[in-house]
Amino acid sequence: MDKGYVEFISDLKKNIVQSRYVAATLVNREQLLLYFKIGKMLAEKIAAADWGSGIMDRIAADLQNALPGIKGFSATGMKNMRRFYAAYAKVEIGQTVSDQMEIHKDEAFFSISFSHHIALINKCETTNERVFYMTQAASQYWSLRVMEHHIAANLYKHRGKLANNFDKTLPDNLKTNALEVLQDGYLFDFVTIDEEDERVFEGALVSNIKNMIMTLGKGFSFLGNQYRLEVGGEEFFVDLLFFNRHLHSLVAFELLCCAQHNNSYVA
Repeated sequence: MDKGYVEFISDLKKNIVQSRYVAATLVNREQLLLYFKIGKMLAEKIAAADWGSGIMDRIAADLQNALPGIKGFSATGMKNMRRFYAAYAKVEIGQTVSDQMEIHKDEAFFSISFSHHIALINKCETTNERVFYMTQAASQYWSLRVMEHHIAANLYKHRGKLANNFDKTLPDNLKTNALEVLQDGYLFDFVTIDEEDERVFEGALVSNIKNMIMTLGKGFSFLGNQYRLEVGGEEFFVDLLFFNRHLHSLVAFELLCCAQHNNSYVA
């Protein structure tokens, strides 16, 4: 390889080492800034140099030789860094990279992991959709799996479209929040059962209650299933009863197993 390549590997090593001195464990903000900068270096240098095919594998191998045991800098990882840079090249993400833009002030951007960002780049069609899930993931502490679930359920397009009678039944201070908190449908794809039976489905949900709460969204606490309520002298048994701390209200779910597709239920 030519001298330019050797110098490039040296520059990569220097940036990685300097970042690790700033934060020995590469805290998330520093890691994202580093990955963005590495992505920028890769994109610009590979475009300018004539290093041929397979160069990313060679760079990854040489980095491993220069920094034995370093993690995250495989060929696949660095391809993702280059894609990360390409996605935000016009909205630079920190003063250590550029002082032209202000996305570095957006805490949501730095509150989610690099894996979250790559999933958003891969799965979201528009910037607005990406920002929506980014903000939700940061504010609600979604794991990568939970965020991917909400993307698969198309929460971005479904939010606020729940068929409802809130105008007639809820006080004004709850109407907007209720539409924001509740989705128009829920995809419980973590429940894998073969029977299309509501009681079997309900039991499976209760046994997976942690996953269900994460799927519902923000502010839900589980109170019980087949929960007895007496209203107007009549006795009712609610399939699943929750309390939502943002609405300061009870939320009742009546389950309807309307379809089974690839071991997933919609309720």
